[in-house]
Amino acid sequence: MWRCALPPLLRYPTVDELAARAATLVARHPEAARLRRAGTSRAGTPMWLLSIGHGSRQALVVAGPHANEPVGGATVLRLAERALADPTLTVGADATWNLLLCLDPDGLRRNERWLRGPYTLGHYFRNFFRPGFLEQPEWLPDGAAGAVLPETRALLDLQDELRPFFQCSLHGVDVGGGFVELTRDLPGLAQRVMHTAARLGIPRELGPYDTLYWPNLGPAVYRIPPPRPTDLAAAITEAAVESTWFHPHRHGTVTAVVEAPMWGVAAVEDGTPPADAAAVLRTVSHTLRHDAHLLERLLARIRPHLAAVPDAARLLAPVEDYLLVCPGLADAWDPDVPVGERPLPVLSTAHLTALRIAGRRLALRTAGLLHQLLTRTGIDPAAALPELDRLVDEWCADYRDGCGARWIPVARQVEYQSRVVLAAFELAGRYSPACSRSGESGWGSEAAVPMHRE
Repeated sequence: MWRCALPPLLRYPTVDELAARAATLVARHPEAARLRRAGTSRAGTPMWLLSIGHGSRQALVVAGPHANEPVGGATVLRLAERALADPTLTVGADATWNLLLCLDPDGLRRNERWLRGPYTLGHYFRNFFRPGFLEQPEWLPDGAAGAVLPETRALLDLQDELRPFFQCSLHGVDVGGGFVELTRDLPGLAQRVMHTAARLGIPRELGPYDTLYWPNLGPAVYRIPPPRPTDLAAAITEAAVESTWFHPHRHGTVTAVVEAPMWGVAAVEDGTPPADAAAVLRTVSHTLRHDAHLLERLLARIRPHLAAVPDAARLLAPVEDYLLVCPGLADAWDPDVPVGERPLPVLSTAHLTALRIAGRRLALRTAGLLHQLLTRTGIDPAAALPELDRLVDEWCADYRDGCGARWIPVARQVEYQSRVVLAAFELAGRYSPACSRSGESGWGSEAAVPMHRE
């Protein structure tokens, strides 16, 4: 009987809690589990890799690629427990599970103000952090050879060392529904996602805005197009750019990006035709323009007073990214703007709901980051803080009352994401070549390194 599971997580784990819980698992199962330092972040935080099993076929699961999406850390701990409890996932599959606890530990630390709750939209957005596009470790704007972030280099090295048959990147949707993005089709996955989502009460997102032009492999499952050169604005809003998702393809790897929602919105899985799509698009695009102009004016008032704010550049980088993409998105969604090279596809109610959520998300993230910039100064010489508080409250109320956003307990988010990962792992194992290998000599022959010794 399995008696060695850790106490269940009812909230998101911090960076230190992830490492401590992983070390506890290794101490209880030194014959099957191993913990090693796979890299070091820019701030000197260890990047821990927890490996379970001794199989020749490697699976690599990456948690925390986006700093504000902490569900993946809890999910990798859950996967480790399942792999330790169920030998069909290791011995039976001739597999080793390699679980990177957090790809961006420095970014996750910046989110710790809200990780413990209370889990309200206002508390989340006022304490939200996500670095600018060029500091997100999964992206390769200059290709793999030009990657400079130590977090990115650590992941690239792991991919080339392990040559995994299956890679999974664990992401979180703040408001919306769950979905999966694949670099190669895994037939049958859409049905598995449907059953898991229905059982756990997780809405499936049938039209995420960033997959608007991507091939649909089934409900809530999309194929990521091959990388292509593009400008920064397109790269931020479209993931079909050079990334660590595609880097291990040379090894025969299939990558699954598994998105789990924090606040669910039922309408994102409404596939019915809307009564008047043009009217909805017009409202969404006009609202995004209005909100972006309002935030640009607030930033102009605030900017002269930020010289004394510690690390202001780190908070301003994502603000400027969000404001950069707003005009292009508003134009792309506006039925009154002449259609460019890519007209919008036929849109369902789910698509329109996702676009409404996405536009509001850009505004809320920007307002939240500006709010943090001001609160860190301890003063408000531009008298902008009351206005930012009002906007955050108003826009969060629109999510809650207008979109019907409802909090999904952390344990249910984790159960959903882990089940989808296990389904993708099984399907990938049926068709992938046996070309992955263990990168560690003497695997399993050494004692685990105690955490306090690192």
